[in-house]
Amino acid sequence: FCMRPSALFLTLFLFHVAADSSSCPSMQTCSKTLPAIMRAIRVSQFGAPDVLQLRENVVVPQPSLNEVLVKVHAAGVNPVETYLRRGAYKVLPSLPYTPGNDAAGVVAAIGSKVNKFKVGDRVFTRICSGAYAEYTTASENDVYKLHERLTFQQGTMLGTPYRTAHVALHSRAKSRSSETVLVHGASGGVGIAAVQLAVSHGMTVLGTAGTNEGMDIVRKQGAHHVFDHGSEKYTEKIVEATGGRGVDVILEMLSNVNLDKDLKLVAPGGRVVVIGGRGDIVI
Repeated sequence: FCMRPSALFLTLFLFHVAADSSSCPSMQTCSKTLPAIMRAIRVSQFGAPDVLQLRENVVVPQPSLNEVLVKVHAAGVNPVETYLRRGAYKVLPSLPYTPGNDAAGVVAAIGSKVNKFKVGDRVFTRICSGAYAEYTTASENDVYKLHERLTFQQGTMLGTPYRTAHVALHSRAKSRSSETVLVHGASGGVGIAAVQLAVSHGMTVLGTAGTNEGMDIVRKQGAHHVFDHGSEKYTEKIVEATGGRGVDVILEMLSNVNLDKDLKLVAPGGRVVVIGGRGDIVI
C-alpha cells in the first residue's frame, strides 16, 4: 500500500543505538558499523495512540538490488498516519507495520544496482511506511540528495508537505504569477510550503490560521494578507482584500468545513484545490 500526501506536518526526532559490526554480503556497499537490530515504532493493531509501541529488537532491513538503506535522523509525522493507525483510512497496511512516510538521514548501505548514491550521502525520502525507525529502506528512485544547507528536520518537509504544495499550486491549479491565492489553513506543513512557493512565484498570497501564533508564522513566510479563520466575517475581509473580485486560487486544507465558503470566495474562472478533509462535504 502507499499513502497520498496529507495536509499537515510535524517533526519527530528518533533515537540512535550504538552500532555493532555486521557483514552484509548481499549489498554492493555497506557500512562496517551496521547493527543487526534497531529500535522502531511498531503497530500490531489499529486503535488509539497507545498502539504505537517502541520495539528495541526489530531487525535492520537490508536493501534489495535497487534500494537504499537510510539511517534515519529525523522523520515526518503526517495526519494521514494517524488515520492509518486508527484503521480509518481506505487503504490500510498489513499488521504489524512501522508507520512513517517521510525520512531524512544518511545512506548506510546500497543495493548492488544502485548508482545514484554512496554510503555517507545526506538524503531525504518519501516512502509508503517505515520512517518511524532508526533505519529504513527506499527505492533509489524515491531517494533524493539533501542540500548541505538544510537540516535533517527540514529535509523531512520536502517529501509530503512541499511536494503536496507544489502539485496543488502548479500541476492542479496552474497558478500564474499575476494571480491571488488563498491558502485556507496556512500554518501547517503544507500551508507553510504553499505560502513560500506562492510568494516565490510572484503571486499575491492570502493565508489563514486559527491562533495568533499561527498567524505570525504565516506572516513570516511572506504572506501579504493574513486572517483568523476562527473570527466572524473573516471571509468578508478576504473579499475586501481582493477589491471585491474574489480569489483566483484557493488551496483548501479542511474541505469538510470550508469548501462551501471557498465557493463563495473564489473569483470568476478561479480554481479550488482540495488538499485535505476530515469528513463529509455538504455544499
